[in-house]
Amino acid sequence: MTEPVRLAKRLAELVPCSRREAELYIVGGWVMVDRQVVEEPQFKVSQQKVELHPDARLAPVEPVTILLHQPPGHDAGMGASSAQQLLTADARAADDSSGILMLKQHFSRLTPTAPLEANSSGLLVFTQDWRVARKLIDDAATVEQEYIVEVAGEMAPDGLKRLNHKPSFNGRTLPPAKVSWQNETRLRFALKGAQPGQIAQMCNSVGLKVLTMKRIRIGRVSMAKLQPGQWRYLAPHERF
Repeated sequence: MTEPVRLAKRLAELVPCSRREAELYIVGGWVMVDRQVVEEPQFKVSQQKVELHPDARLAPVEPVTILLHQPPGHDAGMGASSAQQLLTADARAADDSSGILMLKQHFSRLTPTAPLEANSSGLLVFTQDWRVARKLIDDAATVEQEYIVEVAGEMAPDGLKRLNHKPSFNGRTLPPAKVSWQNETRLRFALKGAQPGQIAQMCNSVGLKVLTMKRIRIGRVSMAKLQPGQWRYLAPHERF
């Protein structure tokens, strides 16, 4: 019986290539063991059939950004209600048109950015790309976010005009918001540098109470048709 060896070593002998090149092929999802993709270079093989995909490319795995429609009751933390637990293969949107091959490596070292407020839902972003993280964390004050807010109560006569002026929150004057009615019970908010509790305070100031709040856009990236609990990759051409 053949002594088990690391998959990277076996592939390096078969191709042939260096051990490092073999590891890049494997983590890139290009290697099959008995017709099953294996992404772990340390995986042990003996007499199994090892194959390299004919279209295999020798390149490091590029960092990805994942867009999730976070349903109510979840958050960006690490506990039992963590939205990151929703990032499973089965939850990927069937119409994801990014063209990105899903890899196990895509789900490690993800940074949640622009977290949603408690008891809200909508677009949540996880990324491995430092450029995206910097844009959504360090430059958050310049990135517009859009929300659909369901409200109850009767708005003050000049309420909409007041909502569209520069809001004051926690002693700070914030950039003016763009607020309009979507229907009789829902307001659409577009604002930069959104602070936790800001939308609720703005609504309270004109006689309204927030019932639900859903973020549908961050910058130029929209949640679009993502259903609650579904996710997709940020496509290469998309920019926040």
